[in-house]
Amino acid sequence: MDTIITYFTDMPTLHRSILLVGGLTFFFLLENAAPLFSMKTYNRAKHTGLNIFFTATTILVNLSMAFLLVLTADWVASNGFGVMNWMAGFPIILVALIGLMLMDFIGAWLAHYTEHHVKWMWKFHLIHHTDQHVDTTTANRHHPGESVIRYVFTLIAVIIVGAPVWMIFLYQSLSLVMTQFNHANLSMPKWLDDALVWVVCTPNMHRVHHHYRQPYSDTNYGNIFSFWDRIFGTYVVVDNKKLVYGVDTHMDKQEANDVGFLLKIPFLKYRSHIQYEQEEQL
Repeated sequence: MDTIITYFTDMPTLHRSILLVGGLTFFFLLENAAPLFSMKTYNRAKHTGLNIFFTATTILVNLSMAFLLVLTADWVASNGFGVMNWMAGFPIILVALIGLMLMDFIGAWLAHYTEHHVKWMWKFHLIHHTDQHVDTTTANRHHPGESVIRYVFTLIAVIIVGAPVWMIFLYQSLSLVMTQFNHANLSMPKWLDDALVWVVCTPNMHRVHHHYRQPYSDTNYGNIFSFWDRIFGTYVVVDNKKLVYGVDTHMDKQEANDVGFLLKIPFLKYRSHIQYEQEEQL
């Protein structure tokens, strides 16, 4: 455990970059080998380019605000504030596990749930849901405004958890890999998915969240751990083959692939649900 703490305390920027690029590459290749949905029905290169653009904006936001995480981590450590500090004396593995679970709950699950239930936040998060061909590159398809919102929730998590720098980097690393994994257009054996989904969010679980209509888009909010959705009653199981990706207010393919339009969505007049010709038999 000491080795893990030491590594993530001083995790090199290069290693974080390798994790991002390596994860995308790994799941990208897996999708080619065993896709759930055919990738021949759309321009994958154009789709990837658009999502990489939003990944780049996410990176820029995170880098520009990184100093806030460090300052917050220093403050909670200096003042002995937060759950991990209050658990001093407990086995470090237990403290780390509880800290990681709470970081995931506040920084990911609660942030995600809130974005779906607060109208102005939803307008920023909407860009993520406009993707009509969900794959591993969708993982970081976030409006820059949403990246800021997510960062604020992460800061709140650091304060409540009392997270040191190593816990922040550990959480962010696992969160990055898991979001690449659970967005992947990957056909998994049912036995493997059934085993993993008791603990972590799998592609079969998260894809339901990207169905174009409610109530399915308001389920399965998790990122790392799946049990938050079970606890709060937002976990559902749906035949993934019957899913239709996108969001029913923005099903126009040109809009969904226009970076200029996507950046403007949060500032446009709210668009109510539109008619979409698709049989709903989930």
